[in-house]
Amino acid sequence: MKRSEKDQIIAEVAEVAGRAHGMFFTDFGGLTVEQATELRREFHKVGIDYRVAKNTLIRKALERVGGYDRVFDKLAGPTGVAFAYDDPVAPARIIQKFIEKHKKLSLKVCMIEREMYEGSRLAEIAKIPSRAEIIAAILGSIQAPIAAIPGAINAVMRDLVSVIDEVGKKKQAA
Repeated sequence: MKRSEKDQIIAEVAEVAGRAHGMFFTDFGGLTVEQATELRREFHKVGIDYRVAKNTLIRKALERVGGYDRVFDKLAGPTGVAFAYDDPVAPARIIQKFIEKHKKLSLKVCMIEREMYEGSRLAEIAKIPSRAEIIAAILGSIQAPIAAIPGAINAVMRDLVSVIDEVGKKKQAA
């Protein structure tokens, strides 16, 4: 590989690493071409970049970005990196499903918002709801009391009408 090609790969990986909120370092050894293509397709569906490069090039790119020193000792063997932008834990869900289906991929380590998590915590990370799900839950909890107000007002009105009706019946009977 020519020096210019290496520099280009380092620049590309540094650029996407600088934008990413989540990075998942996988060991893809043992995957067939079809399985690797399937994994890339699943990542692509949700807007995740997946790059495979030499560990030394990944390391140099991360050195340019800074703050990823703790990952360097995990860069051994075949390494693929999934870069997540909007939902930093989306790759965890895809990797978890892929491992359950094929049993060949493994997660070395991941960085979410510059915090490092060991690959053994993949199942925990995959259960974290997406940002959109969290926002929907918050909005739902805010909306629930507001939605109950008309029902409460109608209940008071219904009870008042019932009381007035009973008083009218008693007066007619008397």
